[in-house]
Amino acid sequence: MNSLNGKIAIVSGASAGIGRAAAKLFAAEGAKLVVTARREAELGMLVEEIEADGGEAVAVAGEIRDEGLHRSLVETASRRFGGLDIAFNNAGGTGAYGSLADISLGDWRDTVDLNLTSGFLAAKHQAPAMIERGGGSIIFTSTFVGHTVGMPGMGAYAAAKAGLMGLVQVLAVELGPKNVRVNALLPGGVDTQANPINFPDATPETIAFVKGLHTLKRVAQPDEIAKVALFLGSDMASFVTGSTMLADGGVSINRT
Repeated sequence: MNSLNGKIAIVSGASAGIGRAAAKLFAAEGAKLVVTARREAELGMLVEEIEADGGEAVAVAGEIRDEGLHRSLVETASRRFGGLDIAFNNAGGTGAYGSLADISLGDWRDTVDLNLTSGFLAAKHQAPAMIERGGGSIIFTSTFVGHTVGMPGMGAYAAAKAGLMGLVQVLAVELGPKNVRVNALLPGGVDTQANPINFPDATPETIAFVKGLHTLKRVAQPDEIAKVALFLGSDMASFVTGSTMLADGGVSINRT
């Protein structure tokens, strides 16, 4: 379909899971990509796969909490491909688990920086480049945790991701007149190594419990979430901005 033909995109957290699936899908749809994550070897393999399929991509490894990385990603997109149209800011992590009384200030700050401050730094550098191109789409991966569901032991993560959705709304208002759309994508459980169903000590009961939280009684495959990111990044979502788009398999509404 080539819904991203001629577009230039940044995808973070691209070494595995949702980010990797999105990078491959965006490339298949015609986008030229700058991909980033901490693991340089995995990024290299991703670029090789994209190029083998006829796409164009370049890898820039780094730490998502580092402002220098965000500056470098945008500069690379401009230098290699001519600008920036789409940014899928997918990198993040749950951080330290535990009740708030037991979480250290350092762990709290690390989790907030990983999931919220990184989003601020990304948009700070991405938005001006998109404005130069006449518009664009910024997408952040958030979560239902702290939005529709409170889960014990995830206070720092929930607070950071809820803050990210507040940032989305403000950015959508600020950047809308410049034709830059800003949205949050909220997955449910996804079949990645970070999901408890894939932990080495996962029991059949644990797997059944996690899947049973969803009305669909399963978790998503990464490419299912990537398709929603594709929608938000493409002109198919030309009138969608400031949204918190659930792609959570019904976990937010399930009571069964």
